Amino acid sequence: MIRFKEALYRWIFTVMAFTSLFFLLGIIIVLLREGLPILMAVGPFKFLSGVHWYPTYDPAEFGIFPLIIASLSVAIGAMVVAVPLGVGSALYLHELAGERIRHILKPAVEILSAVPSIVFGFFGMMIVAPFVQKIFHVPTGLNAFTAAVVMGIMAIPTIASLTEDALGFVPRSFKEASYALGASRWQTLIKIVLPAAGSGVSTAIILGMSRIVGETMTVLMVSGGAAVIPHSIFDPVRPMTSTIAAEMGEAVTGSLHYSALFAIGLVLFLMTLTLNIISENISKKYRIKLGLDR
Repeated sequence: MIRFKEALYRWIFTVMAFTSLFFLLGIIIVLLREGLPILMAVGPFKFLSGVHWYPTYDPAEFGIFPLIIASLSVAIGAMVVAVPLGVGSALYLHELAGERIRHILKPAVEILSAVPSIVFGFFGMMIVAPFVQKIFHVPTGLNAFTAAVVMGIMAIPTIASLTEDALGFVPRSFKEASYALGASRWQTLIKIVLPAAGSGVSTAIILGMSRIVGETMTVLMVSGGAAVIPHSIFDPVRPMTSTIAAEMGEAVTGSLHYSALFAIGLVLFLMTLTLNIISENISKKYRIKLGLDR
């Protein structure tokens, strides 16, 4: 009876473990099936490098290069905001803050990650966008800069939480040896602790970027919605995620426009998958380095 239960539990957990793989394969199959018609009609190179996105014109043009540039510009700008604040917050919470302050700030950072993206979108539209428009004297506050700032704030909790976990794996003996050699607390923090947790910090940054690239509602509300190549960070843009969200309800099922949106989803999926694979490889090397992996 005991062997039967063990076999049953093993079978159940095996099925649960492979469920994620089945879902992943299903997503890939659907994206390929629905996205291939536009790739065959236009060509992959022209689809990726085309500079005009006019899916409803006659003739229609399906170039997603402006959308890719928009996604990358918002992601890079957001990382400029999120990385210093996220890593700095983690360093302060783990190394400098007292227990009382830590018990206040750490839950506050984690609560920030639970705020719905629609709330960040409203915050960006009503507070950040008018402020940016007034300070920088631009025609509209709904642009790539505003999207980058808001998305950077959204990514701070992810980077801060994972970075703090990485710092927690640094052996205490590293710091003690540094202090014994006469290093100051700041020198120990910057030259010993942070480099020792470098792989974990890199993983946190990549996962934060993955969230930024895959975010939809916030960038739809604050990026401006212009599917053109931006000439400055203060120009309105339309990232890939917001394009799918804005146009899927208008696209006729089975049309090239419909297929193009799925192809954008495929490109976006490959981008985020690549980031996640890089993150997992870095994390694995980090665990092996610290003797945490078998």
